[in-house]
Order: sequence, then C-alpha cells, then structure tokens
Amino acid sequence: MADQQAATSEIDEGQMTLIDHLTELRNRLGIALAAFLVIFLVSVAPWPGTTSNSIAYHVFVFLQAPLAEILEEKGGGRMIFTALHEGFFTQIKVGFFTALCITFPIFSIQIWKFIAPGLYRNEKQAFAPFLIATPVLFMAGAAMVYYVVTPMAWGFFVSFEMGGAAGALPIELEPRISEYLSLMMRLIFAFGLAFELPVVLLLLARAGLVTPEGLAEKRKIPIQYFISNNEMPCGSTIGPITATALGIKTVDLGLPTFAMHSIRELCGVRDISCFYKLLFELYQEDLYGS
Repeated sequence: MADQQAATSEIDEGQMTLIDHLTELRNRLGIALAAFLVIFLVSVAPWPGTTSNSIAYHVFVFLQAPLAEILEEKGGGRMIFTALHEGFFTQIKVGFFTALCITFPIFSIQIWKFIAPGLYRNEKQAFAPFLIATPVLFMAGAAMVYYVVTPMAWGFFVSFEMGGAAGALPIELEPRISEYLSLMMRLIFAFGLAFELPVVLLLLARAGLVTPEGLAEKRKIPIQYFISNNEMPCGSTIGPITATALGIKTVDLGLPTFAMHSIRELCGVRDISCFYKLLFELYQEDLYGS
C-alpha cells in the first residue's frame, strides 16, 4: 500500500498539462530530427579534396560487396546508371539510409524519455528487455540478409547469364545502382522487421490482444495442459531407497517424465524402445550370465 501511494505521489508531482506534453514531444522529436539531419549531411558530404568520396559512397560499396564477390568469380562485372540524375539520388538514398540506421537509437531514447515518466517502476522494468531486444533483433535480421540470404540469392540470379552462341547474343548482368540499392534496403528492412515478431507478439500477449491458445489454434498446433505436484524432494525414487536399506550396489533405471525429478525432464518416443533393450540386456545377463 505504501509503495502504491509513493508511486502515485511520484506521478502526481510530475503531472503536466496537455500543452506541456505536446511541447516536450516536439522538443524531443526536434532533437532526434536535428541529429538525423546532421548525420545525413555528414554522410553525403564529399571528403576534403574529393568530389565523390564520402561516407555514403563507402556504405554503398559495403552493400554491393556480396554481388561484387560473385561477379569477380565470374570474371568481373560492373554497375550502371541510365538516368542522368540516378547516381546523385542514389547517394542521397544511401545517406538517408545511413542516417536512419545511426539515429534510430537516438529516436528510441527520446521516445522512451517522453513515455517513461508516466510509467511505474515495475512497468519500466517490464519494458527494459523489449528496448534492448528490439535493436538487437533488427541487426540480427539485417546480418542474416547480408551474410546469408544475398550471397545465395545473387549467386542464383547471376547463374542466368548466358554466353554468346551461334546466332545468339550473350546475356550479361549489368545491374542499375538505384535498383540494386532499393532491393537491398527492402530486404534489410523486411528481415529486420520480421525478426521483431517475437517482441511484437510478447507485447500483444501482455496487452491481452493475443493468447498462446489462439496462436496455436491458427497454426493447428495441439496444446495439452497438465498439472504437476513438485513438492516431493529429489532422490526419493526406489533406487536410492533400496541402496540405503540393503547396503548393496544398485542401478536406478527409468525414463524421465514430467515431474519425476524435475519439470525440465522429458520422455521421448525412442526412449521407450531404448529402455526396453536396456532392460532386456540387463536381465539376460543376470539370468544367463552371458
């Protein structure tokens, strides 16, 4: 009761009007947008003494590396742009992509600072794992695209190149830089968002919008509920009891099941046949001495 009163008083002391909330939201979004704008300009600005060498250029070189490695194995290749302005706007898109990735934590921190004062301490602790898992899972999805998906996909697409034959022209790949960049960005964001599905489902479950039963039913996964009584301490099976009472060497054989020793123990389908073979060999050796 005292904790609730303290938490309530803590929130009451920090009460703000609607205008104050909107002003704070504007200020925090302004900080995030200012950081985005600065990083964007730094990314697209050419380095001193150069006309095209910039952070955005090196990011694009990094993004095209999976395709470049495959084309080098086939004897080399090139990328083209067919519109006069295509090269310029591609650099702008890369700069936007770079600034968005770098400033995403800044946006998240500013939004969290805006929401956090209205939450209780236990609510803040409940949201902390989600704040950590969100960028980690997104980066895992992006890494999977870059290191796993694109090398296999680009190798498959490049395999459709054909050499020239009698009466036929060769078919060679010459990807446009804007199309390649758009495809890479879509894949990275698609896989990154797909990897956020566990976070989304957990948040929806905590909000009561989805249930494990509903998710399992839609995927036709049967669920069986059970209740186990784990009040008995471990070591109370017949093996230790017999060994203690008789004072002879004993072998405790059995299959792990729910609530036998611990809730973590399971019994597999093949365990039954293996247990039968073990008992058969044991008693055969005991009876026949073989």
